[in-house]
Amino acid sequence: MQSTPKDAAADQPAQSIRICIVTDAWTPQVNGVVRTLQSLKKELRQDGHKVYMLTPRLFKTIPCPTYPEIPLAINTIGRVPSILKRWKLDAIHIATEGPLGWAARRWCIKHNFPFTTAYHTAFPEYVAARTPLPARLFYPLFKKFHAPSAGVLVATPTVRKMLHDRGFKNIIPWTRGVDTALFNPGCKKVHDYIRPVQLYVGRVAVEKNIGAFLSTNIPGTKLVIGDGPAIKQLGKQYPEVHFLGPQYGHDLAASYASADVFVFPSKTDTFGLVMIEALAAGTPVAAYPVQGPIDVLGPDGKGPFEDWTTPIAALSNNLNEAITQALAVDRVACAEFAKNYCWSTVSKQFLKALNIRS
Repeated sequence: MQSTPKDAAADQPAQSIRICIVTDAWTPQVNGVVRTLQSLKKELRQDGHKVYMLTPRLFKTIPCPTYPEIPLAINTIGRVPSILKRWKLDAIHIATEGPLGWAARRWCIKHNFPFTTAYHTAFPEYVAARTPLPARLFYPLFKKFHAPSAGVLVATPTVRKMLHDRGFKNIIPWTRGVDTALFNPGCKKVHDYIRPVQLYVGRVAVEKNIGAFLSTNIPGTKLVIGDGPAIKQLGKQYPEVHFLGPQYGHDLAASYASADVFVFPSKTDTFGLVMIEALAAGTPVAAYPVQGPIDVLGPDGKGPFEDWTTPIAALSNNLNEAITQALAVDRVACAEFAKNYCWSTVSKQFLKALNIRS
């Protein structure tokens, strides 16, 4: 029997520790990785731990090729060692496989300092979506990156199995959480959009398969929240769609709660935190039956937990059908289901995975 995330937590260390989280993804980016790490940092600090964030904001940056909205840190080889040494850390977690991730990994190996990593994003598939090169060509590099890790934190069973089958070692389950005080059904806003309102939140990029959502023909209004390299092209191609740009905090929560259905067209996400945020706001989800949605929503849209049997989503290879079916889902059930994902569990699993120097 598969237990719910809130039953899977282990006790956290009693002592306060000094933790560095290394991430190439950080504000002003708006995505699931950034929101996960922001919430994790907040939870860890509330528990009394000292958390240092090693992010591109501490460095000079250059735009990422083909994705200029993402800043890449430069001069990492020269600066990262001095920063990590100065912070006198007990533990290091490397969240991303970018320039900062590689520089921190190099320092940890040189100094025999244990560290954990995370597999947040299916970058091989993302690269394959943007180039003619197949994803399998990139997995050896990612396997090499994670090989020295004391634990590779992975959110879902599907991705854990996929990585295991590709030879990744030391894979550790690490769920995700949602702030139900912020994302809840009570924060709706008044608008005059024609219903049903169909919402997408996330990067506006080719790897998110957002065109599949925008080309559906369900009557109503389509809203897109977020930014990305495809936004200008899609704005011209779909002039009837409302591209609202990035939103944060209560504005984002209100947009979730005010929608009639949340559409998640991605076929490459390893989790999809936005699905949990939408459910917490009482909005059902429509998605494809692929990794990410299956792990979060269940293959039948009734969640992945054996003690939960009420629909909270609709999954179908025909996105029109998924949207139509999701519109009939009980919104109260969606909000109740999202309570299974709490940040205290995420924090405890994270702390248990850390290989802390004595």
